[in-house]
Amino acid sequence: MKLFDSELKIMDVLWKEGDLTAKAISDILKTEIGWNMNTTYTVIKKCVAKGAIKRSEPNFLCHALITKEEAQQAETDELIGKLYDGSADKLFAALLGRKKLSAEQIEKLKQIVGDLDEVEL
Repeated sequence: MKLFDSELKIMDVLWKEGDLTAKAISDILKTEIGWNMNTTYTVIKKCVAKGAIKRSEPNFLCHALITKEEAQQAETDELIGKLYDGSADKLFAALLGRKKLSAEQIEKLKQIVGDLDEVEL
């Protein structure tokens, strides 16, 4: 499922806050990014149509049907497919090649790779 930036804003509110009414989501996004109620409701309807959100009564209560991790995985898979010929190691090499990583970030990456090695053994 491809979520556009506007849809991810709605989803992010639900991931952070849990189930909310459409009005509560609208109030949050009005404060955070200046959206009006019609914009918020339109984007919520798009998320419902895609199956990312379930809405129920009373009060147009919205519930996320996908997790943030699922959305991140889908976006990562799309990025790897589009820009790195489907090769995660090319993405990883590009990230490492930026040479702007701190020592702490490098250690964290080493730990992640080490954890992968342990899982595969």
